[in-house]
Amino acid sequence: MTRAEPFEIFLVCPPGLEPFLCAEAEEKGFPDPVAVSGGVTFQGGWPEVWRANLELRGAVRVLARIGTFMAFHLAQLDKRARKFPWGDVLLQDVPVKVQVTCKASKIYHAKAATQRIETALTESHGITLSAEAEMVIKVRLLDNQVTISLDTTGEALHRRGHKEAVGKAPLRENMAAMFLRQMGFDGSVPVVDPMCGSGTFVIEAAEIAAGLQPGRSRSFAFENLASFDRDAFEALRRDGSGVSPEVRFYGSDRDQGAVAMATANAKRAGVAEWCAFACHGAAEIRPPEGPPGLVMVNPPYGGRIGNKKLLYALYGSFGQTMKEHFRGWRVGMVTSEPALAKASGLPWKPQGAPVAHGGMKVWLWQTPPLK
Repeated sequence: MTRAEPFEIFLVCPPGLEPFLCAEAEEKGFPDPVAVSGGVTFQGGWPEVWRANLELRGAVRVLARIGTFMAFHLAQLDKRARKFPWGDVLLQDVPVKVQVTCKASKIYHAKAATQRIETALTESHGITLSAEAEMVIKVRLLDNQVTISLDTTGEALHRRGHKEAVGKAPLRENMAAMFLRQMGFDGSVPVVDPMCGSGTFVIEAAEIAAGLQPGRSRSFAFENLASFDRDAFEALRRDGSGVSPEVRFYGSDRDQGAVAMATANAKRAGVAEWCAFACHGAAEIRPPEGPPGLVMVNPPYGGRIGNKKLLYALYGSFGQTMKEHFRGWRVGMVTSEPALAKASGLPWKPQGAPVAHGGMKVWLWQTPPLK
């Protein structure tokens, strides 16, 4: 693989969000993205890898599939791994970690395969190994084909780099962004979250409206690759200032500590001037002045917090508040419990596909504009 040759780039996302990440990748100008199980693929080079990490809100990580070869037994794997041009992308003084999976292959022992790859890296190429390395080489043996990928991201992309405070059961930023996309949010309408926790929906909405790059405040694993061009990457990175949105974004929570967290997180993200947070219960929420927009809420659903039976009253009260005060607004609710969503009494559209979240399945429930 030469530096100029395109290779497959795989964008990882939670199962259930693939079509929305694919739409985002297409919107951002990545060439011919295709939604597949667990993510999105397209062909590109290192500049596309850098930009995907920097600009895509829905991805969890970006894998660069830098090469493939066939191997039918361990000796063949050893020989071909030694010949692989690791030095084109890896630096000898940057430690790496090797992860191997085997499926439907004559080489079925992942530990033995890992040892062969590691030996090839150290003996033939002088690469340093470390179990704690941020740079991860992912090797997949499927039908006797060996596919070598680099995790170019490092710490998962939902960690934007400016959010220090989180609540007990936070919604990850990449999921919030894709749920906003699923609702058709483009930054032109206000967003209200009456159970805002650490402010994820509100902050993501403000960043989208301001045109801010989600990865602007953090570093990435690819910065320690031989293929990295600092000047070319910095040309892709925009400064932290965005355009001023014409609408505002509102969060509230009955927990004063959550409100303080959300306020601090918005300030670190550089969107505080477009966001407002208040401390009160969800039943006390009222629409701000101006045009109707979206109510986005991720209420407790009993998976981690408390007894589900006690939540029916909360959902019912929330639904009543929406129907009485938020005419013209659309509601998006994330929950793992269809019965709780229905307890709100809101006019939900047909239930969509589930999304994997923290070992459970959640759904985004959507209403049309409330009448």
